Amino acid sequence: MYNATVARLTYRGLLGRRRAFILFALPALLLVISAALRMLTGADDQTATDVLGGFALATMVPLIGVVAGTGAIGPEIDDGSVVYLLAKPVKRPTIIFTKLVVAVGVTAAFSALPTLMAGFLLNGNSQQIAVAYAVAAAVASVAYSAIFLLLGTITRHAVVAGLVYALVWESLFGNLIPGARTLSVQQWALALAQKIAGEGAITSEVGLTQGLVLLVGVTVAATWYAGRKLRTLTLAGEE
Repeated sequence: MYNATVARLTYRGLLGRRRAFILFALPALLLVISAALRMLTGADDQTATDVLGGFALATMVPLIGVVAGTGAIGPEIDDGSVVYLLAKPVKRPTIIFTKLVVAVGVTAAFSALPTLMAGFLLNGNSQQIAVAYAVAAAVASVAYSAIFLLLGTITRHAVVAGLVYALVWESLFGNLIPGARTLSVQQWALALAQKIAGEGAITSEVGLTQGLVLLVGVTVAATWYAGRKLRTLTLAGEE
């Protein structure tokens, strides 16, 4: 199910100059903000929760997911080079699965690790807040990567659609509108963070079981449909 050649080409495309700048800039900004707040306010659990929840998980993780998820396949479809990939003797589900693995790895590396480091800077991992948010970021990375990989297969405006989803739905509606919170990847991941952190340190709008089921369900469904769309693209090209 995993193809090393496809993975190598995908990594090369994702870590190109423009995308690499965005991938490094957001975590760097998080660490700078965290260091500044620690110097100004000292170690504070509420500040750590506000920064890690409000910026890292709600904004940084989905944005990095947009870059990695759509960038894993979108540009190849846009410029037509996907035809050469599809001409290889590689099964379409293998292509999608490999690109998902790469997207998840990149998203988690550039979001979960900086989140953990920022948490230690902010409050030294008091109440396990740093670890909890880092785990939430890693878990959310899987779902975001699958969602944005799917967008990359169904629309040429995947980045725009992804940004609207990340900034409007996850960052805005997902934080402000109660009904929308239960349909937010952020809240599903927070359910796991709530379980890890000290009592009352982190809250989620969904229960742990519901959150995990939704995370797995969305990831599997998005990956399956992306593979189906890739098959359709192949048939269209052959016709």
